[in-house]
Amino acid sequence: MPTVADQFIEVLVQAGVRRIYGIVGDSLNPVVDAVRRSGDIEWVHVRHEETAAFAAGAEAQLTGRLAVCAGSCGPGNLHLINGLYDAHRSGAPVLALASHIPTPQIGTAFFQETHPEQIFSECSHFCELLSQPEQMPRLLRSAMQAAAGRRGVSVLVLPGDIAERQVANPTGTGTVDCEPPTVVPPEDQIRELADSLNRAERVMLFCGAGTRGAHSEVMRLAGKLNAPVGHALRGKEWIQYDNPFDVGMSGLLGYGACHEAMHKADRVVLLGTDFPYDNFLPQARTVQVDIEPTHLGRRTALDFAVLGDVGETIRAVLPLVRQKTDRSFLDRMLKEHADLLERVVDAYTRNVENQVPTHPEYVADILDDVAAEDAVFTVDTGMCNVWAARYISPNGRRRVLGSFVHGSMANALPQAIGAQCADPRRQVIAMAGDGGLSMLLGDLLSLRTHRLPVKVVVFNNSSLGMVKLEMLVDGLPDFGTDHDQVDFAALASAAGIPAVRVEKPGEVRDALGEMLRRPGPALVDVVTDPNALSIPPRITGTQVKGFALAVSRTVLSGGVGKMVQLARSNLRNVPR
Repeated sequence: MPTVADQFIEVLVQAGVRRIYGIVGDSLNPVVDAVRRSGDIEWVHVRHEETAAFAAGAEAQLTGRLAVCAGSCGPGNLHLINGLYDAHRSGAPVLALASHIPTPQIGTAFFQETHPEQIFSECSHFCELLSQPEQMPRLLRSAMQAAAGRRGVSVLVLPGDIAERQVANPTGTGTVDCEPPTVVPPEDQIRELADSLNRAERVMLFCGAGTRGAHSEVMRLAGKLNAPVGHALRGKEWIQYDNPFDVGMSGLLGYGACHEAMHKADRVVLLGTDFPYDNFLPQARTVQVDIEPTHLGRRTALDFAVLGDVGETIRAVLPLVRQKTDRSFLDRMLKEHADLLERVVDAYTRNVENQVPTHPEYVADILDDVAAEDAVFTVDTGMCNVWAARYISPNGRRRVLGSFVHGSMANALPQAIGAQCADPRRQVIAMAGDGGLSMLLGDLLSLRTHRLPVKVVVFNNSSLGMVKLEMLVDGLPDFGTDHDQVDFAALASAAGIPAVRVEKPGEVRDALGEMLRRPGPALVDVVTDPNALSIPPRITGTQVKGFALAVSRTVLSGGVGKMVQLARSNLRNVPR
């Protein structure tokens, strides 16, 4: 007679789930044994449950399908929480199995007792305790559909003794619908949007992750409006490539003329972005288009809002938008964008190939050159975010994953594990900071265990660079940000992973090229300049004063690699 654990696995298989990330043990053992006996689903053993949750989130973001992680009772499932917060805030459909202590012991302060249904409620759309076999399979299917349909996390709490009991109901059949909805705004909102765009003389489009799949529509709208197009970090991979209207990125990691264009426009249109930094937004003259109603107006004052899918909204409004003939605003912003990039690129290109320690910008720029056209980059929070944002060139096929909303350290390696499991034939590169990699260093062993061909590039500056910058702009001397130099190549080699340490910039290209050509996992440990920091395109006078007080010798680089080439090419469209 099948058990509840057997039924649990059968329902997952029906839904197309291919693997579960986690660590075996304790109350989770009945489910793990059901995996062993099933043969239709894989157990991906990791060294830390936080890695399991990050890996599941990355798989879900890459595939758009439901992904699953699991943790045993008490401390086991508690370790999932950081990765689940990240998945939930990133809109990744993830089901977490939080195993629980035996049901007769719940509420008695039993060994390892926690209350998962309370703990995970803030980072999930669905979090329920399955307390009797009769609740299966309905409760599990409800959890999966909540995660898939609402694009976030569901947590099912399952006591180990319930998992071992015989099923009470037939499993039947069922599917999970992960396809996001298409929402067309009401006609009156479309007309109001068209009237607003037609009245404005200077329109600027600011794009986020919600422009995924709408690149051509955004370009057509920008062409009709002669509008500069900027983006948030999560919009970069969907909107920057093949974009003759590009003026860069705004925010703490921003560059170029995006900020200027946004503040000089008399109509700013936010397209599919929940950009969190309200102090970078003009707080006036703004319209927002988003499929998620809770995003509308929560970051900036709006003249009006449009509830709808970005692509569908633009397709509906385009016939009502008149072609603008005045290109002066667009041309001025394109020129300013190119000038800004030219100036900052000069700061990092002069003799950089000979400067020791190696500039991290140079490493990222070379990595962009040698990586595959459809590579997946996973990026640690901190300065690696900056180097990826400014040097990794999107093309519509590459993906860049990071903890862009939750902002957790240590995400790059775990997300690379999930991305590589999802597509073993695709090139996956983890851009890891030494601080982030150190936090979940044990999961280098997972690469070896599963023979995952993840390539890890360590930006090793023996410093928490972003924290150092935060202190400096506040006028504080950096303290507690620097740590002992670590030879990560030696550690990887000891774990059986081919690795090389690079201390001279002239060795970077060959080392990265060799790493990417290797089968299986590999690591390149690049010793980089701890003084290579980055500042946003617009900072306050107080921040400048604080920085000047705190530091006398720091490289402030805003270089943006090949984006300067795009900016130059876009100037060909500007009348001389």
